[in-house]
Amino acid sequence: MLGYYKTIEGRIQPIDRIEEGCWINMICPNEEEIESVLRTLHVDAGFLKAALDDEETSRIEIEDNQTLIIIDIPLAQKDQDAIIFSTIPLGIVITDKNIITICLKENSVIREFSDGVAKNVYTNLKTRFILQLFFKVATRYLQYLKQIDKISNEVEKQLHRSMKNKELIQLLDLEKSLVYFSTSLKANEITMEKILRGRTIKLYEEDQDLLEDVLIENKQAIEMSNIYSSILSGTMDAFASVISNNLNIVMKFLTSVTIVLSLPTMVASFYGMNVELPLQDSPLAFIFTIILALILTIAATLVLLKRKMF
Repeated sequence: MLGYYKTIEGRIQPIDRIEEGCWINMICPNEEEIESVLRTLHVDAGFLKAALDDEETSRIEIEDNQTLIIIDIPLAQKDQDAIIFSTIPLGIVITDKNIITICLKENSVIREFSDGVAKNVYTNLKTRFILQLFFKVATRYLQYLKQIDKISNEVEKQLHRSMKNKELIQLLDLEKSLVYFSTSLKANEITMEKILRGRTIKLYEEDQDLLEDVLIENKQAIEMSNIYSSILSGTMDAFASVISNNLNIVMKFLTSVTIVLSLPTMVASFYGMNVELPLQDSPLAFIFTIILALILTIAATLVLLKRKMF
């Protein structure tokens, strides 16, 4: 998907073609769309295709008066009844007159800009536009981290009621998401600190203040990610111990039941043998066998209860 946007009357609006000072948004572009932008803006082809690699890490690259910035942005996708959190690279190409963003998938950060929800955004102020984009990314990380914490608390409540693999797998997915978030946030921090030094992009005083705010938000997201990851890891270990302990209790109970039930079977087996046994010719032999089996069963049950095996 290829879209063109420009700030008109203080609000980002879609336009029909590439103009000076506009923003070009590319979401999972095909070869034809990439070629169209390359022909029009003469952008380095490697810059456009770099962000289409989902393994690309956060970095900055400058070549022929063009700057490529890649940062990792958070992504939330619904998978059946669960929400899967991950990160994907977002490429930002800065040319003399335009800004280009390239991403593999639709995401809430870019959608907020393209739908005109973000306020005081001007596509002709390229540095300010990029920093506002950074700020939205950091804010989105914080929002998703709070969602992860909320989901993990709900899953914990469900685990207290019943130990199921579904809840444990969901906690494992959340723990994996936190690892992705933490790694991406740290890589983004390095990239932003390079920009803060002012060697890659010219920063004005207001821009520098905004970037410092972005770094504060990013550091907060890193801390939250580390804290939630530690809590979730401890929770997983605790529930693993609880599950193991529950299994031991069940096995102990079943073993005790097996011992108790084996005694009547043993008595009946003795009287089923073709050998001389006491009272075998008596008409009360069956009753005697039942009484003996009950006495042994009750005695074994009392002994096991005394040892707290039930």
